[in-house]
Amino acid sequence: MVIVGVQFYPKFKKTEENLDYMKEKVKSVDGDLVAFPELATSGYFYLSSDEILPHSFEFHSEIVREFQGLATSMNRIILFGFPERFESKIYNSCAILFPDSELSCVYRKSHLFYREKFVFEPGNTGFFVVKYPEFDLNLGTMICYDWRFPESARVLALKGADLIVCPSNLVTKVWSISMPSRALENKIYLLVVNRVGEETNSNETLIFNGKSGIWHYNGQLITSASPDNEEIISAVISPSATRDKSFDDFDNVFTDRRPEFYKIIAEK
Repeated sequence: MVIVGVQFYPKFKKTEENLDYMKEKVKSVDGDLVAFPELATSGYFYLSSDEILPHSFEFHSEIVREFQGLATSMNRIILFGFPERFESKIYNSCAILFPDSELSCVYRKSHLFYREKFVFEPGNTGFFVVKYPEFDLNLGTMICYDWRFPESARVLALKGADLIVCPSNLVTKVWSISMPSRALENKIYLLVVNRVGEETNSNETLIFNGKSGIWHYNGQLITSASPDNEEIISAVISPSATRDKSFDDFDNVFTDRRPEFYKIIAEK
């Protein structure tokens, strides 16, 4: 199958403009899965839940239904980050839309980064994998800062993920160091969809560093985008190739695990 990442510059507080851009890209790119960055619909650098509230919407909203219609009619999986309004709370979420709407769902970011802690509720969905037989794909999702915790990718892999998609708004310089390891140590494909541009709020500016990438399950970078420009990246992947966790005739990264030694026992 072909997976696609759309690296772009979401406009701060310009939801309609961002949505129009995203819909045009869904219609014009060629792929079985199309993914956009974290908070792609709204822009990122909000300082309070009150500030982002007008730009939030529910998963069961007309906005999501329109993208669901595209996923169904075009027979492709669509993922995008958005500020999700749910039961008077706001989450940093990712819509995961399958051609079969019965499988469509939402992931809420588990690990909140920097000032996100003043804007969003900590995610409550946990990490999960959706099996989509038509593409022979087991799909897992995490969002941006989740990458820094090895447990995020490991639990998705243990639950059977072949591919982890990670919508992001990355600003640090260190994230690309760990992405090959996340792919290699779990023998999974990894798609990181970052954004570009900058945002200023209350005299503080964040600069987003692009470099969206797709990593092979052997840890090698298959393709990547520039740090500055709006770009489309894509790759052909073979999801079923990730399921045998052996890497030679004798070693297997899952069956060789010794979880009995990974427990932390408090000293008396």
